[in-house]
Amino acid sequence: MLLLVAALLLLGTVLGTVAHAPLPVSLLAGGAIALWLAIFALRERYGRRRTSAH
Repeated sequence: MLLLVAALLLLGTVLGTVAHAPLPVSLLAGGAIALWLAIFALRERYGRRRTSAH
């Protein structure tokens, strides 16, 4: 329950910050996060295939 409260507080802080940031800054940050998540997903997908073959 405490983890959920902390996550909601963090989400509220981040959304509040994005609401006051200029649109290009928000889009750049969102693009960077999306790129990071895509790279992470690809590394997880192909990394697990390599390690499970041994």
